[in-house]
Amino acid sequence: MKTPKLDLSVSEKSSLKKAGIRMNQLVDYAPDEICAILNAPEPRAKQIAALIEFQAIPSVGPKFAQDLIDMGYYTLSQLKDKSGAELLNDHERLIGAWTDPCVEDQFRLIVHYANHPGNGKQWWHFTAERKTFRAQHGYPNTRPAKAWMQLEQYR
Repeated sequence: MKTPKLDLSVSEKSSLKKAGIRMNQLVDYAPDEICAILNAPEPRAKQIAALIEFQAIPSVGPKFAQDLIDMGYYTLSQLKDKSGAELLNDHERLIGAWTDPCVEDQFRLIVHYANHPGNGKQWWHFTAERKTFRAQHGYPNTRPAKAWMQLEQYR
């Protein structure tokens, strides 16, 4: 398993070191245990556990993992009955901009992985599926007109 990228505070890193636990070992702990190990509030421990779980999926990095959390998802099981296309639509509404098409491929990957753990697929395995779907259904009329690269954080 790859070591997740976690933006731990100085205090959290210190607590981790005092417990004699390496970052890549946090994958073995539940959110309540992470809470105790890091001396972190429950919402923060829940966020860290989600970042770990999501980044365990091939080709999912810390930014996309955080996007899922920002959308209100903290476990793969919450994504089992979702649609990659609808997740993209929700994400674009949330950020107020349209995103690169490969982001939809990642949403499709995460839903697939939630239903078929350990299959080893990557986001690009869903490109053809996305293209077929969008050719048939297009994007919603409510899709933001602004591109993601026009958002302040990308300037």
